[in-house]
Amino acid sequence: FHLTRASRADVVEGRRLVRSFHDRQPQVATRAKELSADRGYDSGDFNAELYDDYGIIPVIDTRRLWKDGEATRPHVPDRVDTLVYDERGQVSCVCPRSGDVRHMTFCGFEKDRKTLKYRCPAAALGLHCKGRLECEKGRRIGSYGRVVRVPLDTDRRIFTPRARHTYTWLDAYKHRTAVERVFSRVDGVFGFEHHTIRGFAKMEARITLALLVNVCMALARVRLGQVERLRSLVAPLPRAA
Repeated sequence: FHLTRASRADVVEGRRLVRSFHDRQPQVATRAKELSADRGYDSGDFNAELYDDYGIIPVIDTRRLWKDGEATRPHVPDRVDTLVYDERGQVSCVCPRSGDVRHMTFCGFEKDRKTLKYRCPAAALGLHCKGRLECEKGRRIGSYGRVVRVPLDTDRRIFTPRARHTYTWLDAYKHRTAVERVFSRVDGVFGFEHHTIRGFAKMEARITLALLVNVCMALARVRLGQVERLRSLVAPLPRAA
């Protein structure tokens, strides 16, 4: 762990942590497949560094940074088209005839192209769309419908290899609750939420002791064959013979 003052930006420490992890524990770091974090770590540069340099998929929530009530942006800003996306990366199609907005059907991430692939929802789901012929005009598409590929470089903050609007992203993001339980223990059980500690050195000493207690209790449970109580600080220990 690394203690910082509250004014230190989360994403700055996130980048330092990942670099340190790979420098100090490369054999373990190469097995890391994803990094889950809250919106305090929302950054296009951080997302790009994670995936491009370390092969780690960012599973990070987005902040709302668009201004003036902007709900969507055009997929290609300098071209008149029916495709738009929102700040979470959901790509949608606006029917040119009715104005109905439908989410494009997600077809997965193309690793070799570093693009997210989407397909016309009317063609993929068998929906009736008044403007489909107009949308496909001039394109050899047929019954498969229009396909669009969104490069990650369109906006590295918004578009990630694991699209945020998918169930796989939501399921991965739920795993973050494991570390939230650790934070809750530090704040509640060890009393750091309402502390009276003054001075950086004193705080570093106290948090070091607290984390050592946490780890030593877990180690004791393992040695006593109580793996199912690995996280417990209050469950009774067996009486010595």
